[in-house]
Amino acid sequence: MFPIRDHNPSRSTPLVTVALIAANVIIYAMTAGHLDDPRFLAQWSLIPARSAPWTFITSQFLHGGLLHLGGNMLFLWIFGDNLEDRMGRLGFLAFYLLSGVAAAIAQIVPDPGSTLPMVGASGAIAGVMGGYLLMFPRARVDVLLIFIVFFKVIPVRAWAVLAIWFAIQVLSGISAPPSQGGVAYWAHAGGFAAGLGMTVPLWLRLGGTAFWARAHGLPPHPRVARRDRTVRPSRDIWVAPEAPGSAPRPSPIPKSGHRR
Repeated sequence: MFPIRDHNPSRSTPLVTVALIAANVIIYAMTAGHLDDPRFLAQWSLIPARSAPWTFITSQFLHGGLLHLGGNMLFLWIFGDNLEDRMGRLGFLAFYLLSGVAAAIAQIVPDPGSTLPMVGASGAIAGVMGGYLLMFPRARVDVLLIFIVFFKVIPVRAWAVLAIWFAIQVLSGISAPPSQGGVAYWAHAGGFAAGLGMTVPLWLRLGGTAFWARAHGLPPHPRVARRDRTVRPSRDIWVAPEAPGSAPRPSPIPKSGHRR
C-alpha cells in the first residue's frame, strides 16, 4: 500500500515544501558518492554514540540512494503542502526540522551507544504525516496496491492510510533489534508522534473538534467537500442572478449529491 497523491488542493504555493524537496535533491546529487566514506559520515550523518549537535539537522538531508530519496520526496510532496498552507511558511519549516530532531532522538533512545550512521528525511516527513492526520483525517488519499500480477489505485481516507503506516513502524521497531541496520522504524514512529503533538495547538486554535465538524473532517475546499458529501441546496448551490428577460438556467450541481 503506497500513497501516490491526495485530494486536498493547497490554497497557496507551497514554497517551503518545494524548497525542501529541491534542497534534498541537490544535496543528494552533491553527496551521493561520499556515503561510503567513514570520515564524511562521521562529520555529517547522525551517529548516536558520538554525533555533533549539528548532525541532527544535516543528517535529514542525506539519502542512501535514489529510491530512498524518491520515496521520501513523494511523501513530502503529498502531505507537506497542506500543512504549510495552514502553518505558514516559517512555521512549517520549523515544524519540519523539529520533527526530524524528535525522530532522531526516538531512534537514539533504544540504543544510545550505537555507531550506526543515520541519514534521511523520513523522520521529519513522518512528523508531517502526523500533523496531516490530525488536520485532515477524512481527506482522500490515492493508494497504489501492488499484488503479484496486477496493481490498482484506490482512494482511502487519510486516517486509515496514516494509522496503518504508523502501526507498521511501531510493530517493526518492536520486532527489530536496536543494533540492526536498515530502516529506522523508531525514528518514523517518533517523528510521527512528535508531528501530531506539535500540531495540536494549531488544531485547538482552529476550534478542535469544531474545526472537524465544520468540514466533516474533510479538506476545507468547496470542490473537495462537494464531491464527498451530499449537496445541500440551501448552502452549497450558487445560482447567478438572472438577466432581465432571460430564461432560467439550471444549476450545474445536481440537487441530489453523490459520493466518490
